[in-house]
Amino acid sequence: MKIRWQDYIEEKPGVMCGKPVAKGTRLTVEFILQQLGAGVSETEMLEEFPSLKPEHIRAALLYGAAVVGMDESIYA
Repeated sequence: MKIRWQDYIEEKPGVMCGKPVAKGTRLTVEFILQQLGAGVSETEMLEEFPSLKPEHIRAALLYGAAVVGMDESIYA
């Protein structure tokens, strides 16, 4: 199933200082990506955070790819 990250990721000024989060949660995209990078499995994350859905995790990966693919460089 093809998903759009925009359907599962949101930014709200009053939630986690406006950082992008999985919709309906307070879990930031940053946190999700860090957990995956540290070797935490999707299954472990879903068990530990019941409000997190598999689509949230896939959307976080897509969001990360979209940010990295931006034309702007973070290096001056």
